[in-house]
Amino acid sequence: MDFKIDPELCVACLACVRVCPSDAVAVEDQKVWIVDEACMRVGLCLPACPHEAIIAVGDATRALEFALGHKAVLILSVESAAWFYPATPEQVVNACYAAGFNTVHRGVLGDELVAKEYLDLWTEEEWGRGGTVIRSTCPVIVETIKSQYPELIPYLAPVSTPIEAEARYLKALYGEDTPIVYTGVCLTKGGDDVDAAITLAELEGIFKKRGIRVQDQPLFYSRIPEERRRYWSTAGGLPLELLKEERQSSRRFRKVRGLSALEGIARAVGVDRIDLGFVDILPCEGCLDHPLLGPKEELFRRRAIVGATEPPRATAPVLVDGIDIQVGAAFEIHANGKQPAQELVDEIIDQIGLAPNGRTWDSGACGYETCQEFAVAAAQGRTTLKSCPRYLERQASLAQQQAAVDALTGLASFRVLRDRLANEVARCHRSGDRFAVLFLDLDNFKQVNDLFGHEAGNAVLRETARRCNAHIRLTDVAGRYGGDEFVVVLVGTGEEGARGVAEKVRAAVEEAGVGMGYPAGLVTASIGVAEYRPEKTDEDVLVAADRALYRAKAAGRNRVGVATGGDGEEQEKAP
Repeated sequence: MDFKIDPELCVACLACVRVCPSDAVAVEDQKVWIVDEACMRVGLCLPACPHEAIIAVGDATRALEFALGHKAVLILSVESAAWFYPATPEQVVNACYAAGFNTVHRGVLGDELVAKEYLDLWTEEEWGRGGTVIRSTCPVIVETIKSQYPELIPYLAPVSTPIEAEARYLKALYGEDTPIVYTGVCLTKGGDDVDAAITLAELEGIFKKRGIRVQDQPLFYSRIPEERRRYWSTAGGLPLELLKEERQSSRRFRKVRGLSALEGIARAVGVDRIDLGFVDILPCEGCLDHPLLGPKEELFRRRAIVGATEPPRATAPVLVDGIDIQVGAAFEIHANGKQPAQELVDEIIDQIGLAPNGRTWDSGACGYETCQEFAVAAAQGRTTLKSCPRYLERQASLAQQQAAVDALTGLASFRVLRDRLANEVARCHRSGDRFAVLFLDLDNFKQVNDLFGHEAGNAVLRETARRCNAHIRLTDVAGRYGGDEFVVVLVGTGEEGARGVAEKVRAAVEEAGVGMGYPAGLVTASIGVAEYRPEKTDEDVLVAADRALYRAKAAGRNRVGVATGGDGEEQEKAP
């Protein structure tokens, strides 16, 4: 059985990611899918999805083929009584026969086989008297331990799951070539002897395809029913005698529910070296609490329905004499090589960045509880950094910073200059203060590029930017206007002060050219100076500075031109 995500219904809300205990949900942009090899079929994602986009898919086609062959044996789980209610168990079994199944067993013989094996192990010397034994009748627990807690594998009780045990038993009873179909909720693995596993919803679908209405079936068995009484077991294969002998508060017997408890068990056994005795652990409150059966708030209703169908206990063993099968199981320990390289995980965390407290954000907005878990999933290719809001915020911030800074010179970009000029104009109108603008242009920059190459020209631009920054205050701003043109905004500075700064910058650029080894007079700058006055509201200070710049160039270059706002004339000052 597999869990699938319907892309038409999925909106990538990441609810399934948050509840998946095996990190089996992959996310890329708006596409979400389940990684089959990582999925343990716990089913928590199904009720967690608010859009009903997750569906459970079994071997319905094969099961239907087996039914049409009239030779298949169906293992019908006891939970079917709650699923098909108000139809009676007799009607459900009759519908299975009408669909074509040759024999119907209702999932008790597997419990009996497993309970018998547990009792045999329990009576052995030292087994159950000390150490730690983890009850392994739930396939979800077994798969979780094998994939996430391999250190607990030696503590798994060497017993097959009830589904596996019953399938082996039925093969031995009816012949090895008999197809075995299981329908229920514990569909993680039924072993090699289960030929098809389907959900109860898919069994209902088979009934519809065959034109069978369960409610129309007789209220009595149309065929002699197969044995389903219990002698040794309770639901799930736990021995009744063990429950009577050991109270749940006993140190030899511990009842634990929830996959999250495995972490504590691993710590207790592997690190603290504590003997836990017999640990009965299930991912939920039994199969009746499985997500495939419905919401949790209906658990007690389902228990009442199934409890009412429970037959009286047998006074003698119900297994057929002469059927000898192995119910034991062996669990191999494999080195956990699924984790990605730590260097790759650290690189992803570096791209996300740290919170102001110096730790990872761990906001959970990506669907994972911690950034470490997200980084591991991203390194495994099950998600991307596009699913991390903190990473996207950081990228947006970096993009904003990059847009504000000229990449070559490190000065402010044209957009920042434009905004700063608008802010200064508004501030001067509020306060009555003034500010000045320098418009700088390198005189022979094309010759530098033509004679020495563009890389040399870039070096000249970077050095010019450094010299501009060196002669202004922190409150001022210098920016690259475009090409070899620069603009400097001098806050709270009048015409005379701006002219002094411009002379220093001009001399520094000329000095830089000589210092870089260029011929004298090749690397020079012409600068236009303009002062903004609040009373001159129709004046564009940048245009005035540009006009003063070109007057300085026309007067011979390598000089400062000043736009006098009083009479409209411009003055040039040679070096």
